[in-house]
Amino acid sequence: MSELVNDTMALTGRHLRHIVRVPEKLIGVTIAPVVMVLVFGYLFGSAMSVPAGGNYREYIMGGIFTQVMLSAVGTSAAGVADDLQNGLVDRFRSLPMSRYAVLLGRTVSDLAMTALSCVVMAVVGTLIGWRAHNSIGETLLGFGLLLLLGFTMCWVGALIGLVVRSPEAVNTLSTLMVLPFAFLSNAFVPPDGLPRWLQVITEWNPISAVVSACRELWGNPSQPVSDALPAQHPVAASLLIFGVLFCVIVPLAARAYHRAAAR
Repeated sequence: MSELVNDTMALTGRHLRHIVRVPEKLIGVTIAPVVMVLVFGYLFGSAMSVPAGGNYREYIMGGIFTQVMLSAVGTSAAGVADDLQNGLVDRFRSLPMSRYAVLLGRTVSDLAMTALSCVVMAVVGTLIGWRAHNSIGETLLGFGLLLLLGFTMCWVGALIGLVVRSPEAVNTLSTLMVLPFAFLSNAFVPPDGLPRWLQVITEWNPISAVVSACRELWGNPSQPVSDALPAQHPVAASLLIFGVLFCVIVPLAARAYHRAAAR
């Protein structure tokens, strides 16, 4: 275990130093979230209404935070695919290190970039009127759920990068995966105005559970309560989703890394 931790820290440091040397990589995790907050907060805020007449800028922040965490899948997938193409994985395979350390180094460093997005969005959101009205503990728990989502998506991205292997194909696949989950959820609009069959999809979308959990923990406006289990217990549903995904994705990613490195 100590060797795994040391190897993971070494590889995480390598990835983070690479970001410092290529600061252009920070554009996607800093500028893009700020643009989303400003566009949805000001452009759509004047035209959208939320349940019980709440503040749309507070309503939308949980959705924007969640979408940015969801987008981490593309960052990790592209990074892993690029490592495979430039031969970095082959060099790592020749060293006496755990295959989990290689994947952990990538996912932890990508999570650090995603956490930076959270900080930037929280600052900009505060400037445009977003507030967390509950206790500090509940507020931090909401951000903790977001980071768990981001870490889970990093592992999903690592698996996609190992299987697809082409950076161009990875970007397309990641976008096609993120958009339906983000927009067929309660992230941006209340689902009560949708057709009933779309409401059912929205209610059982895992992203809706995370968004609802954040709004509940932060005391922000939320959608009308439905009979769906994720809507009734969003925090517990989010934790259950993360646990199931980790138990499935991590072993699959490790196996895919072993196969990819052996080619």
